[in-house]
This record gives sequence, structure tokens and C-alpha cells, in this order.
Amino acid sequence: MKILVVDDEKLLVKGIKFNLETEGYQVEVAYDGEEAVELARSGNFDLIILDVMMPKLDGLEACMRIREFSTVPVIMLTARGEDMDKILGFEYGADDYVTKPFNIVELKARIRALLRRSSLLSQTGGEACITVGHIVIDTEKRTAKNDGAPVELTAKEFDLIELLAKNPDRVFSRENLLNIIWGYDYQGDIRTVDVHVRRLREKLEKNPAEPERIMTKWGVGYYIKG
Repeated sequence: MKILVVDDEKLLVKGIKFNLETEGYQVEVAYDGEEAVELARSGNFDLIILDVMMPKLDGLEACMRIREFSTVPVIMLTARGEDMDKILGFEYGADDYVTKPFNIVELKARIRALLRRSSLLSQTGGEACITVGHIVIDTEKRTAKNDGAPVELTAKEFDLIELLAKNPDRVFSRENLLNIIWGYDYQGDIRTVDVHVRRLREKLEKNPAEPERIMTKWGVGYYIKG
């Protein structure tokens, strides 16, 4: 597994790199957002760790640019713990976050969980292509189309739409979706689910304000209309 670690604190990067390499990961490093985007474009990484506050290009902007060409899982590092900062990270395409200062054991656990969930979901059995109305997803290529037009989804967005599409008309509570997609050890806000559902509607629905497929069961949760 190949991981990119990006932070302008070189001592921190050195420590993360050492600890991940002892776990058997191949690690490359960068120290600003611009370098992160360029490496992500050509590096074929399995996961990227991005600090929020960096020179040249901050982590949020770098994440957004990476999302223009890649669905690689992204973990944000932030010194701020406010809910709004976390939600902003998910809005820009992050899959998880770790608040500084953090325990390296926690970071490694988050990495393992994110890689494991991505791998398990991508290897789930069933037909390679699932069609629900105007939405088509390819579970092998991990791609999606809206009315025939390709749509770029983050790793978590794809995991979420794949789960719903494989279980048409089954209503999942937000708590259930949080546990399945993000894991039982996830410490983030449950509104993360709402943010991802809204982003999926913006990308996959013809009219996000009046969704035809990605539906809400008020007071219960979300489902995809078969």
C-alpha cells in the first residue's frame, strides 16, 4: 500500500513516515499543497494524509483539486476541532479527519479502517454494473454516470451510493450508514452522512432539490428508490 503524507511540519512528517513504514506501507512525503496535488496526479496512491494549514495551497483546496481527477481516500489533519471545520473537510472531499495533537496509534487505526472498508466495498460480490433509473454505477471500476454522463465521486460518496444501490428501497438510518461506511470507531458528527447524501444528489440527481432516486424517509433515514 502506498501512502502520501503532506504537512509543512517536517518533524511531524518524518515521524509519521517512520511509523507507517514500520507497518509495511510505502510512504512518499510533501510539504505544501501544490506539491501534494502534483504527486497525487502521478503517484497512484492508495491513501493521502493532508494537513489543513499549509503554504502555497491549503489542505482543503488541495483536496478539492485532487478530487477533480482522483477518488483516493483522504484523511485530513487539523489543529482545529470545531464541527464546522470538520464538515468543511467533508464538503471538499475528505473521507476522514484526525485532530492534532493525535496519537500515532489512532492515525494508524484510521488508515487501516479506511483502507479495509474501501477494499471490502470494492470487492463486494454481485453485478459489476448497477442501474437505478438514470443512475449507473460500475462497482469494479468504481465509476458512476448520471443520465449517461460520467460523474466524479469521492471514495466515501461511491461507498455510500454503492451500498444504497445494492439494497434498493431499503431504508438505512443515518447511524447505520455512519457505522457501515465510516466504521464503528468513527468519532465524527452524524451530519457527515447528510453532507454526503446532499453531495450525491448534486452529482447524480437531475434536480437535486427534487430527487427522483436518492430519497429521504423522514424521521428514519435514506434509501435509493428502485
